[in-house]
Amino acid sequence: MAKDNEMEIDIVSDQTNSTPKFSIHVLQLLKSAQMQHGLRFGDYTRYRRYCTARLRRLYKSLKFTHGRGKYTKRAIQPSMVTEVRFLHVVLYTSERAWSHAMEKRQLPDGPNARQRRYLIGRLRKAVKWATFFAELCAMKGDSRTSLEAEAYASYMKGNLLFEQDQNWDIALKSFKSARAVYEELGKYGDLENQVLCRERVEELEPSIRYCLHKIGESNLQASELLQIGEMEGPALDLFKAKLEAVMAEARSQQAASMTEFKWLGHRFPISNAKTRVSILKAQELEKDLQGPKGESIPAEKRLVIFDKIFAAYHEARSSIRNDLANAGNSENMKDDLSGLDKAIGAVLGQRTIERNQLLVSIAKSKLNKLRDDKNDRATKPEELVRLYDLLLQNTADLSDLVSSGRDRKPEEVAFAEECEIESSIFRAERCFYLAKSYSLAGKRTEAYSLYRLACSLADTALKRLQSSTTADQEVLKYLKVLYNESRSNSCIEHALGIMELEKAPEKLSEKISTMSLTAKEMKLGNYLLDKLDAYESAVCDANTRGAPRIETFPPAFQAVPRNPIVLDLAYNSIEFPALENRMKKDKKGGLLSRFWG
Repeated sequence: MAKDNEMEIDIVSDQTNSTPKFSIHVLQLLKSAQMQHGLRFGDYTRYRRYCTARLRRLYKSLKFTHGRGKYTKRAIQPSMVTEVRFLHVVLYTSERAWSHAMEKRQLPDGPNARQRRYLIGRLRKAVKWATFFAELCAMKGDSRTSLEAEAYASYMKGNLLFEQDQNWDIALKSFKSARAVYEELGKYGDLENQVLCRERVEELEPSIRYCLHKIGESNLQASELLQIGEMEGPALDLFKAKLEAVMAEARSQQAASMTEFKWLGHRFPISNAKTRVSILKAQELEKDLQGPKGESIPAEKRLVIFDKIFAAYHEARSSIRNDLANAGNSENMKDDLSGLDKAIGAVLGQRTIERNQLLVSIAKSKLNKLRDDKNDRATKPEELVRLYDLLLQNTADLSDLVSSGRDRKPEEVAFAEECEIESSIFRAERCFYLAKSYSLAGKRTEAYSLYRLACSLADTALKRLQSSTTADQEVLKYLKVLYNESRSNSCIEHALGIMELEKAPEKLSEKISTMSLTAKEMKLGNYLLDKLDAYESAVCDANTRGAPRIETFPPAFQAVPRNPIVLDLAYNSIEFPALENRMKKDKKGGLLSRFWG
């Protein structure tokens, strides 16, 4: 946790005045606290709790508590600021209010009217404390600290107006003022400070452009706004929330003209506005992936877009099933909603296959990659086998879904055939990488058999694809490469298997010749316990691999003496005395014998 001595805090004496001037690197202090306590992952709840705990420690260390039991308000006056920690109290109070507002902004369904009033109230509180912090720094801080505090207060004021959707010219002026200060501060100081100031300038730029767009002085398009929204940083979260609200409003207007959903020759009417908006959102994201700029998007961002597409389609299916449950006895409406749910499920299955294919391409790029970095791990063939298992399952589910109808259209029949061809291709690739995993394990027989099977499956898929009318040339080329690699690798495995078989007797004889009944691998004196009188190291060098030779472990078997076995040979020759006269006799008789003995 950040402490007072974590950040560089100087006390500068003014030549014209004897009172000390405090120096705080405000941006550096806040950025370090935010990144260490939740905002690296957008967790504003954790950061708010950190600010609360930080304020509690500051109050206790300054002995500036507010009473026990009953709360007694104590205000900070400029004359009381004799330590830099008083400035920290005001700064972290503003940060706590701001993080609380951002926490409400990130609710799953968005803040309602009551929560939004509370959110704006917390932003007002943050602006109030940020302004007070700037006033205190103007009196008690040096020029640089005062400038940073003014920029921080302007940024908070711009956030409040940005959230209120009013006074865009004043919000623009506040953001521009903060940007000008950070641009100047970024020219001086150490390298870390310059980088932080430049990052803050880049984070403020989208908000400035959006304010210009609202005023009417900019001709920004919706695509440019989306591109700006792809930037990262805590300063951009309010902008992203505002942008998402604007895009949702635009989708609602555009969805009013969307009356049906087309899929494989079918037309399904859409009556629910929420379903239309969700489908439209998913289709916009699909255009980003399938458009001309889709290939230039990094793989990590493509995966994020796929997750958003899945969320939108799942939301659409949820609203469709709610409508289906409330449809009543209307058979026509039920048929339309069932068909629409089936169509959305099929599109969702297609996007799932595309996402898994993207994961396969990422894994293939790391298959033969050397491990240069600890975080960059090379892919094993077993991981590709698992991914192809998922692809086969996804293709089978999609084929079953498309083939489940009674009266199928030609488009559905053609789509089912494409699914079968894709399944055969995935099966050949899975077999190829399974053979590679056996080859790396040294199992030549299994690897040879699997390579031959992969060659056969690739040939079958190649023939089926060539007979299809919609054959993709890139896929044909890839299948030919897969067929040739499988055939060549099967020959290599065959040759390696024969070589190992020929060398097996020689290796066996070498192993037998090195065997010893004494179980002593080394001569006496090579271990530390055997040469305690000699100053020789038993630890290997750092550049060589080998275990320290302290003592043999496990220790060798040794013969140990046992207790003698005693055999009692005189037992059979002993004559024991008779004991019949000492034994009790049983007396049996009649009634008279009881009287006369």
